[in-house]
Amino acid sequence: MNKLSNILKPLSILPALCMMCLIFSFSGQTSKESANLSGGISYKVVSFVNTLTGNTWEETDVELYAKKWENPIRKLAHVTEYFVLALTVSLPLYTYGIRNKYLFLLTILICVCFAASDEYHQSFVAGRGPSVKDVGIDSIGVLLETFVLWCWLKITKNQKNFLNAISC
Repeated sequence: MNKLSNILKPLSILPALCMMCLIFSFSGQTSKESANLSGGISYKVVSFVNTLTGNTWEETDVELYAKKWENPIRKLAHVTEYFVLALTVSLPLYTYGIRNKYLFLLTILICVCFAASDEYHQSFVAGRGPSVKDVGIDSIGVLLETFVLWCWLKITKNQKNFLNAISC
């Protein structure tokens, strides 16, 4: 088992690298490509809400709501991307034995530095530019993930302590 663990351990970094590549590819889209993607997603979300709630909005209403909600949906996508990135970064750090505050601090540092470098990358893409605000929004996703992970580790540690106490 230990031999297999040593072989698989380095592979724990792959999800983080895949997530970084995905984010990097989204940032490499021109402003027109990015707007088309987020506009299409917003339209699908609004159409789904229309169907789910039993509304009978006209096509023009769906398009109007999609346009209105495009920016918040886009920012929520940033938060979600970086939540997943932080999760995939935490995994190999934890696997390699980084614990406690160092796990959280290193996860935050890696992800926020990646967010900043990603914004810099956007400065070379047609119609796009870097935004400190976007780094802040990305950081919300990172901080949210570290908080959820901290809570999960606290709960599981308390459960383990509880189970050890009652098994005596």
